[in-house]
Amino acid sequence: MKTIYFIRHAKSDWSVDCDDFDRALNKRGEKDAPFMAERLKKYGVKPDIIITSPAKRALKTAKIIAKKLKRDMLITDANLYLTSPQEYLRIIREIDDKYNTIFIVGHNPSITEICKILSGAQIDNIPTCGIFCIKFDAESFSAISINSGKKLFFDFPKKELI
Repeated sequence: MKTIYFIRHAKSDWSVDCDDFDRALNKRGEKDAPFMAERLKKYGVKPDIIITSPAKRALKTAKIIAKKLKRDMLITDANLYLTSPQEYLRIIREIDDKYNTIFIVGHNPSITEICKILSGAQIDNIPTCGIFCIKFDAESFSAISINSGKKLFFDFPKKELI
């Protein structure tokens, strides 16, 4: 069994004029990332590895979550920045099968689209710092394909308010 937690980066700061890649988290993002990490910790979720976009806001989100969960296996993949759902699938299929539970920290719209493609779930949007978990009845990441996963849960910071 393989499990992937797709995590959209936390809320970023648009008040500073900078390149999109270099946008930092804003105050809400700095609060939401540890908040969501605590939710994962509460349920005993521990990734074998965290793969993240190297964009500043995604990397910071991944580092906050990794620290909170006491996980040090964090790698960046430049192909997760401004890419297609097909590229996400390519990256997933190349993950070493010694891992079973993976976090992928990335960006919209691709992160929402890959979750729909892999699980068949009807979702419009994964909000900032949202987590969409999919379980696959597969022994290898290379076997993951369209509609091959089952949605386990979908959580996001403002979910309690809805």
